[in-house]
Amino acid sequence: MGKKSDLSLPLGELADYGRRLRSLRTRLDRTKKLFRSYEDDLGDTSVYDALGDFESGWEDGREDIGRQLDALADMSDAVVRDFKKLDDQLAKDVTDGVRGKGDGRSSGGS
Repeated sequence: MGKKSDLSLPLGELADYGRRLRSLRTRLDRTKKLFRSYEDDLGDTSVYDALGDFESGWEDGREDIGRQLDALADMSDAVVRDFKKLDDQLAKDVTDGVRGKGDGRSSGGS
């Protein structure tokens, strides 16, 4: 009977999570430019002024949110990197252990 692995991480999804967080950060940083791009289309300047007020108030919070998004993305990258490193080392150790048993070597010196 096959035993299921004790530890399993969706590394592809976790790596994608970091990329998506960085993409979100980039899009948040573009809101001012986006608002400006619609200035002529809005017609009434009161709408654009309201967007400008929102943008000004949002500026402080955005920086904090951006730092948090960067930190989460960095943590996600670190988990993926370290887990892959651990997995590669464990695979190497198992392969080396199997080779050591298969070639007649023993752990007692001779």
